[in-house]
Amino acid sequence: MSTKYLHTMVRVKDLEASMAFYALLGLKQTRRMDSEQGRFSLIFMAPEGQEECPVELTWNWDGDDGLPSDGRHFGHLAYEVDDIYAMCQHLQDNGVLINRPPRDGRMAFVRSPDNISIELLQKGEAKAPAEPWSSMPNTGHW
Repeated sequence: MSTKYLHTMVRVKDLEASMAFYALLGLKQTRRMDSEQGRFSLIFMAPEGQEECPVELTWNWDGDDGLPSDGRHFGHLAYEVDDIYAMCQHLQDNGVLINRPPRDGRMAFVRSPDNISIELLQKGEAKAPAEPWSSMPNTGHW
């Protein structure tokens, strides 16, 4: 028996804001399905060259208020980045709050417009600690 990763699904409240956020991370839309009958859209976004590892943004046209809550919890999405400092600066320059700065040169956390926790991990070895990140406090939670 074998297993193959397909995708991670997250519900989004503002489709345009969420797509813009994931685009800031370098993800591009790879597939889209709009269901008139079900009144929802599924947008798959993935890093270039990794189209087999998408995040599925599920947007219910009429909102999520009528959906039952079953108590499931979601941890986070994780992405490896070439330069964690440059990515955090890019996100911050575009209005994204850095919840857990990359003080160690290896790991940071941010949140999407839908409060999805996103872990950013430095590719390869950790970078040397650098300002402003090394002295930046945590903000909120992740």
